[in-house]
Amino acid sequence: MDVEERIKRWGRELGFDALAVAGIDLAEDEARLMEWLGRGWHGEMEYMERHGARRARPAELVPGTLSVITARLNYSAAEARDATEVLEDPERAFVARYAMGRDYHKVLRSKLQALADRMTAELGAFHYRVFTDSAPVMEVSLAAKSGLGWRGKHTLLLSRDAGSMFFLGELFVSLDLACDEATSAHCGTCERCIEVCPTRAIVGPYQLDARRCVSYLTIEHKGAIPEELRPLMGNRIYGCDDCQVVCPWNKYAQASNDPDFAVRNGLDDASLVELFAWTEEEFNRRFEGSAIRRIGHERWLRNIAVALGNAPPSPQIVAALRSRQSHPSPMVREHVGWALSRHGMSPA
Repeated sequence: MDVEERIKRWGRELGFDALAVAGIDLAEDEARLMEWLGRGWHGEMEYMERHGARRARPAELVPGTLSVITARLNYSAAEARDATEVLEDPERAFVARYAMGRDYHKVLRSKLQALADRMTAELGAFHYRVFTDSAPVMEVSLAAKSGLGWRGKHTLLLSRDAGSMFFLGELFVSLDLACDEATSAHCGTCERCIEVCPTRAIVGPYQLDARRCVSYLTIEHKGAIPEELRPLMGNRIYGCDDCQVVCPWNKYAQASNDPDFAVRNGLDDASLVELFAWTEEEFNRRFEGSAIRRIGHERWLRNIAVALGNAPPSPQIVAALRSRQSHPSPMVREHVGWALSRHGMSPA
């Protein structure tokens, strides 16, 4: 068995669902990246502009890199309530399905580090660096180059046998490994992801204006959410899966066997009023080890206030909003006031 197949076998033994090897020439992807940055579609994600072309040059990011091992880890929790049902229930909170369990950064980093340790033990010392969506790495480009899938029109990676409900991780290595072949794209004429985007953030095939994306607005964006976009966000309080939910390829999405991705805190089917009542202490305690904790309690309340403003009026919803009218954060108060006005109530 050649070394590449041995590495893939070790990866599967560690729980990865697929591994492949990519080369480090991303010149075409670099040109698209620079065009995207030039349009300002990255919004407040200054780190993308700061790193610039370096994102597309693995050997500059990690000197000595000759190959990149790409890894796929499915995250869909079998027990979670159907995403469409939650999206259609305006009093429930929709949380992106990847975020309902343990922080994926920690899970992937641990598994990739274990793979690097196994490789070192079996192959001898080599230089490497682990990446889990935590540095300027073009993970979709590398995964597509390695043959794990192709870039869909929503800009996410798609796989014929796994859809898009998975995480990606990378191991930059100083080993000159045989690269896998890229696969062809299979979106055809389908544009369901473009048509369903609630804020029209997917402005065309393979073109995403992150400034309008619900995932960006609820996670990356630190200030007030633009008023014109708030009514379009519905009950989405952390991330957005609409483009994945409607994708035909996700009928092949595979449920995760990893207990780290099991639903925590009932986030697959929680009420907006219930989540809005959490204190900061409760928020921090419940989200210990979760990716959601990174946005902080203030943005958590901001996001839920918008969803409450979009929900059907009820005494419970109005009472919940009134309970936060005097919150210390001006941003929270502003979004609560907006939500109350949506229900015909004075924010004062």
